[in-house]
Amino acid sequence: MIVAGCDIGSTTAKAVILDDTNIIAKVILPVEGSPKDAAENLLAAVEKTTGIHSSSIEAWCGTGYGQKNIPFATIVESEIVCHAKGIQFIDPAVRTIVDIGGQDAKVCRIDAYGNVQRYVYNDKCASGTGRFLEITADVLEVPITELSTLDAKGVKDVTLSNQCVVFAETEVISLLNAGEDMGNIVKGLHKALASRVAALALSIGVEEKIAFTGGVAHNAGMVGALERVLKTKLVVHEYCQIMGALGAALLARERVQNRVAS
Repeated sequence: MIVAGCDIGSTTAKAVILDDTNIIAKVILPVEGSPKDAAENLLAAVEKTTGIHSSSIEAWCGTGYGQKNIPFATIVESEIVCHAKGIQFIDPAVRTIVDIGGQDAKVCRIDAYGNVQRYVYNDKCASGTGRFLEITADVLEVPITELSTLDAKGVKDVTLSNQCVVFAETEVISLLNAGEDMGNIVKGLHKALASRVAALALSIGVEEKIAFTGGVAHNAGMVGALERVLKTKLVVHEYCQIMGALGAALLARERVQNRVAS
């Protein structure tokens, strides 16, 4: 049995391929064009990477920002459910998940079986999302992947007083013009984002262990800032960015197994 999960986000498209017991492959691509285009590009990349033709994949579960535009999806499920399913498979001791994506941030509490107990999300304001980091990286004229390196060079976190991304961008420019060190600015940026996400988490109550998922979890500076605000060590798995796709693939496998059993 071969199944797959497909997570079409705002900036990246991810796929995870499973057989009966193992993760066969994972694929990550930048989103180009429409969500449907991204899904079709991802399908082509899966076939090229794995050598598995799409006709051999018994079920696809779609999730993410573009889940309604995945033409080959057998089923679709919310990102929150998929991240919960994925992290429960990776680390059953996790009870809270913080997921920061390109366009939103989500926090959910789960039980020992991976069932979602409570959740909250922010998709109305970019100040609590990965977009906040992207905009600041553009202002600093550095790749977003360099923010973690700059954070490590900072000696203090500069306070960013503006909650709005538009005004925060202006504030960063003012700090640069005043001669503030870029590392200190990035430290302040990470602290500001961490504080907003932590407030979201605290609104539903935080229970340890806490896992950090989504592409932003690859940013060590952001991980450190969130750990300092939440006052605890975070679980950051190597599959953090593809956790939604992994959960989706697990749900697809369950669907096939249930069909066979019945």
